[in-house]
Amino acid sequence: YDGKCVFCRIARREEPGTALLPCEYEDLVCFRDRSPGAPHHYLVVPVKHMGNCKTLKTEHIPLVKRMMKVGEAVLQKNNFSDLNDVRMGFHWPPFCSIAHLHLHVLAPASQLGFLSRLYYRINSYWFIT
Repeated sequence: YDGKCVFCRIARREEPGTALLPCEYEDLVCFRDRSPGAPHHYLVVPVKHMGNCKTLKTEHIPLVKRMMKVGEAVLQKNNFSDLNDVRMGFHWPPFCSIAHLHLHVLAPASQLGFLSRLYYRINSYWFIT
Protein backbone atom coordinates (compact mmCIF):
# COMPACT_ATOMS: atom_id res chain seq x y z
CA TYR A 1 0.00 0.00 0.00
CA ASP A 2 1.25 3.45 -0.96
CA GLY A 3 -0.70 6.16 0.85
CA LYS A 4 0.40 8.72 -1.75
CA CYS A 5 -1.06 6.62 -4.61
CA VAL A 6 -4.63 7.61 -5.48
CA PHE A 7 -5.39 4.14 -6.88
CA CYS A 8 -4.21 2.50 -3.64
CA ARG A 9 -6.52 4.84 -1.72
CA ILE A 10 -9.44 4.10 -4.09
CA ALA A 11 -8.85 0.35 -3.74
CA ARG A 12 -9.01 0.72 0.06
CA ARG A 13 -12.20 2.81 -0.22
CA GLU A 14 -10.42 5.89 1.16
CA GLU A 15 -11.54 8.16 -1.70
CA PRO A 16 -15.23 8.91 -1.01
CA GLY A 17 -15.76 10.50 -4.44
CA THR A 18 -15.02 7.25 -6.31
CA ALA A 19 -17.63 4.51 -6.32
CA LEU A 20 -16.34 0.99 -6.83
CA LEU A 21 -18.26 -1.19 -9.26
CA PRO A 22 -19.03 -4.85 -8.53
CA CYS A 23 -15.97 -7.03 -9.12
CA GLU A 24 -15.74 -10.80 -8.83
CA TYR A 25 -12.12 -10.80 -7.65
CA GLU A 26 -11.03 -9.55 -4.23
CA ASP A 27 -7.59 -8.53 -5.50
CA LEU A 28 -9.02 -6.18 -8.18
CA VAL A 29 -11.25 -3.11 -8.16
CA CYS A 30 -13.08 -1.40 -10.98
CA PHE A 31 -14.40 2.16 -11.23
CA ARG A 32 -15.35 4.77 -13.82
CA ASP A 33 -12.57 6.89 -15.29
CA ARG A 34 -12.84 10.50 -14.07
CA SER A 35 -12.11 11.80 -17.60
CA PRO A 36 -13.95 9.35 -19.85
CA GLY A 37 -12.74 8.91 -23.40
CA ALA A 38 -15.83 6.90 -24.43
CA PRO A 39 -19.44 6.45 -23.24
CA HIS A 40 -18.17 3.51 -21.15
CA HIS A 41 -14.70 4.09 -19.70
CA TYR A 42 -13.63 2.05 -16.70
CA LEU A 43 -10.35 1.36 -14.96
CA VAL A 44 -9.49 -2.07 -13.56
CA VAL A 45 -6.83 -1.83 -10.86
CA PRO A 46 -5.06 -4.37 -8.63
CA VAL A 47 -5.71 -3.70 -4.94
CA LYS A 48 -2.05 -4.37 -4.19
CA HIS A 49 0.21 -1.58 -5.41
CA MET A 50 1.97 -2.59 -8.61
CA GLY A 51 4.10 -0.46 -10.87
CA ASN A 52 3.05 0.46 -14.39
CA CYS A 53 2.75 -1.99 -17.30
CA LYS A 54 6.53 -2.00 -17.83
CA THR A 55 6.83 -4.02 -14.62
CA LEU A 56 4.64 -6.85 -15.98
CA LYS A 57 6.30 -10.22 -16.38
CA THR A 58 5.19 -13.58 -17.77
CA GLU A 59 3.84 -14.60 -14.37
CA HIS A 60 1.41 -11.65 -14.52
CA ILE A 61 -0.46 -13.01 -17.57
CA PRO A 62 -3.22 -14.55 -15.38
CA LEU A 63 -3.62 -11.20 -13.59
CA VAL A 64 -3.98 -9.29 -16.87
CA LYS A 65 -6.47 -11.88 -18.15
CA ARG A 66 -8.54 -11.45 -14.97
CA MET A 67 -8.37 -7.68 -15.36
CA MET A 68 -9.75 -8.05 -18.90
CA LYS A 69 -12.47 -10.41 -17.66
CA VAL A 70 -13.53 -7.81 -15.08
CA GLY A 71 -13.62 -5.16 -17.82
CA GLU A 72 -15.86 -7.33 -20.00
CA ALA A 73 -18.13 -8.14 -17.05
CA VAL A 74 -18.60 -4.49 -16.05
CA LEU A 75 -19.46 -3.60 -19.65
CA GLN A 76 -22.06 -6.35 -19.79
CA LYS A 77 -23.51 -5.28 -16.42
CA ASN A 78 -23.87 -1.80 -17.91
CA ASN A 79 -25.80 -3.10 -20.93
CA PHE A 80 -22.92 -3.07 -23.40
CA SER A 81 -22.68 -6.43 -25.12
CA ASP A 82 -20.69 -5.88 -28.36
CA LEU A 83 -17.31 -7.06 -27.08
CA ASN A 84 -15.90 -6.64 -30.60
CA ASP A 85 -16.25 -2.86 -30.17
CA VAL A 86 -14.12 -2.56 -27.03
CA ARG A 87 -10.62 -1.19 -26.53
CA MET A 88 -8.57 -2.31 -23.54
CA GLY A 89 -5.00 -1.37 -22.80
CA PHE A 90 -2.34 0.32 -20.73
CA HIS A 91 -0.57 3.63 -21.19
CA TRP A 92 3.15 3.07 -21.68
CA PRO A 93 5.51 5.09 -19.48
CA PRO A 94 6.10 7.98 -19.40
CA PHE A 95 2.55 8.48 -20.69
CA CYS A 96 0.75 7.03 -17.66
CA SER A 97 -0.40 9.66 -15.20
CA ILE A 98 -0.51 7.28 -12.21
CA ALA A 99 2.28 4.78 -11.53
CA HIS A 100 -0.08 2.03 -10.37
CA LEU A 101 -1.05 -0.63 -12.90
CA HIS A 102 -4.47 0.12 -14.42
CA LEU A 103 -6.28 -1.29 -17.42
CA HIS A 104 -8.38 1.12 -19.47
CA VAL A 105 -11.65 -0.39 -20.70
CA LEU A 106 -13.35 1.77 -23.35
CA ALA A 107 -16.55 1.13 -25.30
CA PRO A 108 -17.83 1.53 -27.86
CA ALA A 109 -14.43 1.98 -29.45
CA SER A 110 -16.17 3.04 -32.65
CA GLN A 111 -17.44 6.15 -30.82
CA LEU A 112 -14.11 7.40 -29.52
CA GLY A 113 -13.73 11.08 -30.25
CA PHE A 114 -10.80 12.49 -32.22
CA LEU A 115 -8.53 13.06 -29.21
CA SER A 116 -9.51 9.75 -27.59
CA ARG A 117 -8.71 7.90 -30.84
CA LEU A 118 -5.21 9.38 -30.57
CA TYR A 119 -4.82 8.94 -26.83
CA TYR A 120 -6.02 5.31 -26.88
CA ARG A 121 -4.55 4.38 -30.26
CA ILE A 122 -3.99 0.63 -30.61
CA ASN A 123 -0.38 -0.42 -29.96
CA SER A 124 0.98 3.08 -30.34
CA TYR A 125 4.13 4.44 -28.76
CA TRP A 126 2.06 5.43 -25.71
CA PHE A 127 -0.80 2.88 -25.46
CA ILE A 128 -0.51 -0.91 -25.65
CA THR A 129 -3.40 -3.29 -26.04
